[in-house]
Amino acid sequence: MSRAKLRKDIVPVAPDAAAETVVRVSNVIKDFGTVRVLDSVSFDVMRGQMVAIIGRSGSGKSTLLRCMNGLETIQSGEIDVCGHRVSLPGKLDKGQLRQAVGIVFQSYNLFPHLTVERNITLALTLVQKRPKAEARRIAADVLNLVGLSEKIDAYPEQLSGGQQQRVAIARSLALSPQVMLFDEVTSALDPELTAEVLKVMEDLQQRGMTMVLVTHEMGFARRVADITIFMHKGKVWEIGPTAAVFANPATTEFAQFIASVL
Repeated sequence: MSRAKLRKDIVPVAPDAAAETVVRVSNVIKDFGTVRVLDSVSFDVMRGQMVAIIGRSGSGKSTLLRCMNGLETIQSGEIDVCGHRVSLPGKLDKGQLRQAVGIVFQSYNLFPHLTVERNITLALTLVQKRPKAEARRIAADVLNLVGLSEKIDAYPEQLSGGQQQRVAIARSLALSPQVMLFDEVTSALDPELTAEVLKVMEDLQQRGMTMVLVTHEMGFARRVADITIFMHKGKVWEIGPTAAVFANPATTEFAQFIASVL
């Protein structure tokens, strides 16, 4: 896949000495009925970091990501993302939050009746009120970034799963988010298509995009993520620099998890 030089107005590049906290999750509790899904979860994400959230199914990973983007409300605690108090839903401008924080899911959520270009430009023209010509230019730029310039006039059904997921990433990038959230974006893809999507994410990481990803791709997380969070039974069980936590698991639960997946 060819790659265009990244434009800073599409994906902000973090300064070398970045020390700014852009995501703060503090003592978050989330219940579904009588079931506690998140139990006093706390961590920070610094600008430019890639943070991988790993753990067994049902450990609360995807729910945590949805809480960070305001798709789920929490019972207590605080969530601040890019200056938006997500934990105060009554005072939260979700429109502004969605522009600051992009999220990509396992399902691509593309509009099947719209072209790739229109899938990308829709929010630019309707939400950000960008002129059509400017929106089309941005769509071309982000498609070039994910290696899909030639698919600008295609419809989703004409794309492979990996290509559709890359379009979904491009659609989020078009809004110039400060943070990208990825929720198991490769779990429905075969290994070859998975590699396509992970390459795009690695490119973004190298260029300074702040990212939080829930993933089962342990090799990718171990190689690329700055920080790894291991979740177990709704809690942050271990957290730290990726190389350190993988090399020296502090708990039996994490050691057993690593042994089962690597």
